[in-house]
Amino acid sequence: MFPTLLEIMADLLGSILGSMEKPPSVGTDERKKAKLQKALVEKQQEAEKKKLDTFREKIQKQIHEFIKDGAQQKLQLQPMEKVLRTIVHDVAEVAGLTSFSFGQEEEDRYVMLWKKEFAPSDEEVLAYRKGEKWDPEKAKEISKQKEIDERDEKLRLQNPSQQIPASNYRDKYKHLIGDEAAKDAAREMVSNTSYGIVPSTNKRDQRTIEQVLADTRAKKRQKLDDVVVAANNSSSTFEPEPENSSEDASS
Repeated sequence: MFPTLLEIMADLLGSILGSMEKPPSVGTDERKKAKLQKALVEKQQEAEKKKLDTFREKIQKQIHEFIKDGAQQKLQLQPMEKVLRTIVHDVAEVAGLTSFSFGQEEEDRYVMLWKKEFAPSDEEVLAYRKGEKWDPEKAKEISKQKEIDERDEKLRLQNPSQQIPASNYRDKYKHLIGDEAAKDAAREMVSNTSYGIVPSTNKRDQRTIEQVLADTRAKKRQKLDDVVVAANNSSSTFEPEPENSSEDASS
C-alpha cells in the first residue's frame, strides 16, 4: 500500500525535528553565577531596607523632640532625596504635624514641619515656595493694610458719589520701604549750567507773563510810532513844482 499524505507529512516533520540542534543546557558555572547575582541583589535590598529603617527611627526621635519642645513652632530639615522625604511625611502625618516640601528637586529640596496649632497660612507657604524668608510681623502689616484697602473699596462701592481720599503713600508702604528709604533713594536733580558756549541760565527767559505781554505791546507801539514818523518826514521834504498859468504863457 502507498503511504497516505498524513504519514508522509509526519515523516517529513520527524526528519526536520531530528536534524535540528538541541538548545544548550545551562552549565554549572552559569547556574552559580546567576545564584551569586541573585544573592547580591537581595543583599543590596536588605542593606537599603536597613538604611531606611534606621533613617525612620532617627526622624521619629527628632520629631518627638520637636513636639516636646514648646518653644518651637516649626522645624526645617536638611535637604534630602525623595524617598527619605516620603518617610518624613509619613512620620509627620502619624505624629499629627503639618509638612510641606520646598526647594528644587535633586538640588536643595527639604521638608518643613509645623505643629498643628501653628499651621502655616497660604501666604507663608507661597513665600517658602518662592524661596523667600517668612516675616510674621511684616505679614501682619500687609494683612492689616489689605483689610484697610478692602474696607475702602467696599465704601467706594456703597457710595460711588463720595470720594474717599487715598491713604498716605508713605504710611501705606512703610512696612516695605521704611521711613528713610524714600529720602535716601531720592536724588537732587541739578540742571546743566552750561550748554555749548552760552550758559543755560542766560538762555532761560526769567520774565513773568505780564512782563512779556507788556514788552510785546511796547514793541508794537514803538513800531507804529516809527511808521508815523517816517511818513511825516517824507511828506515834509516833498515840494511840488509851480504850475504855468495861461496868463504867463500869453505874456
